[in-house]
Amino acid sequence: MKLNRRDAMALGLGGLAAAVLPMPAWAATVEELVAEFAGGAEVGSGGITLTAPEIAENGNTVPIGVDAPGAVSIMVLATGNPTPPVATFNFGPAAGAQSASTRIRLAKTQDVVALAKMADGSVVQASSTVKVTIGGCGG
Repeated sequence: MKLNRRDAMALGLGGLAAAVLPMPAWAATVEELVAEFAGGAEVGSGGITLTAPEIAENGNTVPIGVDAPGAVSIMVLATGNPTPPVATFNFGPAAGAQSASTRIRLAKTQDVVALAKMADGSVVQASSTVKVTIGGCGG
């Protein structure tokens, strides 16, 4: 096969586009993220508190807080964002409290889910619906 300059450039640009463009098959769903975090454990409720506003005037900066006494790790997901994982907090043995607070971006009205992996291996979940009036992820 004889490869000329035009064909080489077309192949190069096609390869670059395939590498740079986001592929939906590569994106993990919320269910897959929860299953990976839980590691096969049944997800329960109770033992975790998620604090989020009911209505967020601006999706660019939505304050949330998570408290899970006895947790080893806490993961926060925004189910309606283009990339659902927001943050994962890990706590060592010297941690004074297993709580965290931060500000997140929300693209639209959606559920915010917090999962906590406890020291005994169990996983608990809490969720809250946040109504967003002005989207923060390009909305």
